[in-house]
Amino acid sequence: MTIRWTYAFADRPAARLADACAFWTAVTGTRLSAFRGDRGEFVTLLPEGADPSGKLQGVTDGAGGAHIDLCTEDVRELTGRARQHGAALVADHGDWAVLRSPAGLLFCAVPWHGEAVRPPVVSGSRLDQVCLDIPPSRYDSESAFWAGLTGWERLPGSRPEFTVLRPPAGLPHRLLLQRLDEDRPASAHLDLACADIPAVRARHEKLGAVVASEGAHWTVMRDPAGGLYCLTGRDPETGGLPAGPAQGAADAG
Repeated sequence: MTIRWTYAFADRPAARLADACAFWTAVTGTRLSAFRGDRGEFVTLLPEGADPSGKLQGVTDGAGGAHIDLCTEDVRELTGRARQHGAALVADHGDWAVLRSPAGLLFCAVPWHGEAVRPPVVSGSRLDQVCLDIPPSRYDSESAFWAGLTGWERLPGSRPEFTVLRPPAGLPHRLLLQRLDEDRPASAHLDLACADIPAVRARHEKLGAVVASEGAHWTVMRDPAGGLYCLTGRDPETGGLPAGPAQGAADAG
């Protein structure tokens, strides 16, 4: 089983999906596909000269968040493998499936359609990471689940609470596993690697985002649809921290 591509999904309240679409197309330099789904709830962010790797979904329950789609040539095999590692099947749609990780995070197994070219860096940033926020009581088992399912290289992050799962070269998104300080439900958010956080932050604020909090080398933002995401001080090309050549590429929470 090989994961051939990934999609990072921003899940936002259906009533504010238009705001999310306007914002995320602007920050990623993309345009919208046609809307799909029973309620027109799915839309893809289409880059110029590359394959898409970002999507939006309008949700009717809660404030939304984020999730990852894993693309493969054999959805049945990937689904079976996920269940062997402890995932639960939520919905079987025939050629794609919705699953839930042991800690309760939704993700999808979907067909690979030949995507191979990553979207480029846009205005100093790139959407390149899905961060899984995991309560301490579930952190070890959830980390083992994602490492086992993906088979990606497992690396220590820049802080003790971070673990990075780095995919093979060419895939568009890494997974960052973050151990929370308290036992609350697991959640997920999107991260952008930024060459210059203040410059990217200023651009995003002009597009309607607001700062939620500041971290060691990241800024937590809230987009115009109310969803949280992070601007992280990493090289948008490599995903690594800017400080040190080999170390920076690996030590990249």
